[in-house]
Amino acid sequence: MKNMHTVMIGLFVVVVLGWHSAAGAARLKDIAEIDGVRKNQLVGYGLVVGLDGSGDGKKSVFTVQSLTYMLERMGVTVYQNDIKVKNVAAVMVTATMPAFAKKGNRIDVLVSSIGDATNLQGGTLLITPIKGIDGKIYATAQGPVNTGGFNESGPLTKVVKNFPTVGRVLSGAIIEREVPNRFNERESLLFSLHNPDFTTAARVVDVINAQLREPVARAEDAGTIKLQIPERFLGNTVPLLASLSTLEVAPDNEAKVVINERTGTVVMGDQVRISTIAIAHGNLNVVVKENLNVSQPLPFSNGRTVIAPNTQIDVQENANQLVVVPSGVSIREVVNALNALGVTPRDLIAIFQAIKAAGALQADLEVI
Repeated sequence: MKNMHTVMIGLFVVVVLGWHSAAGAARLKDIAEIDGVRKNQLVGYGLVVGLDGSGDGKKSVFTVQSLTYMLERMGVTVYQNDIKVKNVAAVMVTATMPAFAKKGNRIDVLVSSIGDATNLQGGTLLITPIKGIDGKIYATAQGPVNTGGFNESGPLTKVVKNFPTVGRVLSGAIIEREVPNRFNERESLLFSLHNPDFTTAARVVDVINAQLREPVARAEDAGTIKLQIPERFLGNTVPLLASLSTLEVAPDNEAKVVINERTGTVVMGDQVRISTIAIAHGNLNVVVKENLNVSQPLPFSNGRTVIAPNTQIDVQENANQLVVVPSGVSIREVVNALNALGVTPRDLIAIFQAIKAAGALQADLEVI
């Protein structure tokens, strides 16, 4: 009989990925938003009916109250104690209203159970008003609910796919009210950068002024660019924005190293630089082998069989050389140097934390 116990410290498989340091340009519409051109969140409360016994139970009092109130509005008088709501579920209905949505446009809605219903598949959302943050009704939703999953169970087992208590009604909401927007009456526009940066803001200003051939754009701060609409585009800003939104700008990002210790993921920006530093890294492998030898006595010796353990321990430490990283190297050179040591993403986490502690990492270190 043989047993083997192996303890390995620092033994990994390394996957090397390459980085490209060339900064790519992005369209203006992808790095900035126009003030006033935005989506709006809508929310409402409704009922899903037609469920196959997977709706709310008696504990969901609000479902019984809502169903009673709805039936009374339809001229049907019932008592709450006489209603069983196994085929009905109370839900919150949420939707996102696009910018410039017009009356009659259709949008998708998300339906989420708020009671103890187990499955919304096959149900139908009854007509539900959905409101904006101002309390006004902007759309009404109704239609069949599609969960894309199921929840089946028996006496001893249960099978669940996805989240059957959350579903979507495709094109289930109709816009009833428009958000006021006098877009063509504006004399100026504000561009808000997704990632505020002084260098990026200055580049956006230069690109816009070069396109329009007049100094009509200026940076208010690191995240805002104000555009004075040229006289030839007053009252007709759509062609202006169509020509500006596709302009390419090279955004400038801060140097940052992002580390996810739970997954061992390390992401480094192109601007990361390291001062002159020496790095040494070694892996320690400890292998413990235990053999159980059987000692058998001679015949008629009145002896007994015993087990004699035989343990072997092998310790190996990789003698990696000291790697010197010169000052101001690029991220590609940093990775090549660390790969020469045979490090893994989890090793990179410890190495970068040590480099930051030594004051040699010229970048922000963010642990998520």
